[in-house]
Amino acid sequence: MSGPRDRRRAPGAGRPIYVEIDVASDMEALWRHTQQPKLHERWDLRFSEIDYLPKASPEDDQDFLYRTRLGFGLSIRGTGKSRAPDVAADGVRTSVLAFGTSHPLSLIGRGGGYWRYSPLPDGGVRFVTRFDYRTRFGRAGRWLDRLLFRPLFGWATAWSFDALRLWLDRGMPPEESLLRAKLHALSVAVLSLCWAYAGLVPKLLYPAASGELDLLRALGWFPGIEPAFNAALGVSELLLAVILALRRSPGLLAAQAIALCALTVGALGSSPALLYAPFNPLVLAMLMLAATFAAIRTRKGLPSAKRCRRHHGSHADMKMKEERA
Repeated sequence: MSGPRDRRRAPGAGRPIYVEIDVASDMEALWRHTQQPKLHERWDLRFSEIDYLPKASPEDDQDFLYRTRLGFGLSIRGTGKSRAPDVAADGVRTSVLAFGTSHPLSLIGRGGGYWRYSPLPDGGVRFVTRFDYRTRFGRAGRWLDRLLFRPLFGWATAWSFDALRLWLDRGMPPEESLLRAKLHALSVAVLSLCWAYAGLVPKLLYPAASGELDLLRALGWFPGIEPAFNAALGVSELLLAVILALRRSPGLLAAQAIALCALTVGALGSSPALLYAPFNPLVLAMLMLAATFAAIRTRKGLPSAKRCRRHHGSHADMKMKEERA
């Protein structure tokens, strides 16, 4: 029931998705949160609804229905089957499943994989999944899967595993994790867009019409090189926007807040009349500082796909990152 092996894969097809994470929780709690549908659908980004169908006896395979919401009123429905779990002598549990859909919007046709729960010597459980699937829409579907869908699907699986870890180990409900992640992403997006606009439009595209050159000349710190300095400042702000979107570290957020304050003080110092403008630097700085505060506050305890190991056998050199207390 697991997915096809790597060999004989069609041109453009990607590798099976593998995700592994260590959870401090006990085996029974992890098993319950991953095997009970109403608990499972709370932490797994890949599924919006999971419904088990009745079965004749406990030993039978478990048929289920799933639904994934895409947004804008669209959703994909599919079916699946999971076998009765295998429990080894060393306590390792394995749950094997197959899934598929004929929905016209689904890139996935049919697939399968497993979940493995391995007790750790020092306590806790190593939770592992490996799965693969066949794509639809021919060669175009295979390349779309390899370039976009499969990396995104793997990231969503890893992010969900870490959200589950936070739920079990720290008591943070998945709904709170998702809300914090959305607020953090929105705050960082606002900061990145503001820095990108400030660097591109007034400094690089329209330096004379925007008054940026006049501000630098009034400041008097860069006599004769105001255009070059203004262009360099614009490029720096564009780079900062890109780095902010990619890294989001607390140190970087604090550094850009300091830079924002310095630029605002410099602008108002060279031209105090800006305080009377409808859209003045002080108001923009206050809004960006509020976004900075929100980004720093929501960053703590966020789920991260980077805390998971994404390749089999890599746990020796890819330890889970410690979070700040």
